[in-house]
Amino acid sequence: MLFMVIEKFKNQDGKAVYRKLRDGGRALPDGLKFVSSYVTADLGRCFQLMEADDITLFQKWIADWQSVAEFEVVPVVAGKDTREALEPLL
Repeated sequence: MLFMVIEKFKNQDGKAVYRKLRDGGRALPDGLKFVSSYVTADLGRCFQLMEADDITLFQKWIADWQSVAEFEVVPVVAGKDTREALEPLL
């Protein structure tokens, strides 16, 4: 299942986040897959597309990163898959 992870950097301190990333890597538990990420121009937020079958993997990962960011995890579906699912209803 795909998830959009919205990270709000504490104190808009993108450097603290990237310092932690540099020093320890993403530190993803087995089964949590990073797909891609996008950072806002003001270094205040990051949008990460991730994949997992077990939501508790996010809890483990977030617990390790809470010192530098706040998180929202949103299940998402690719637009093409949504279109296909809705096609019979259109």
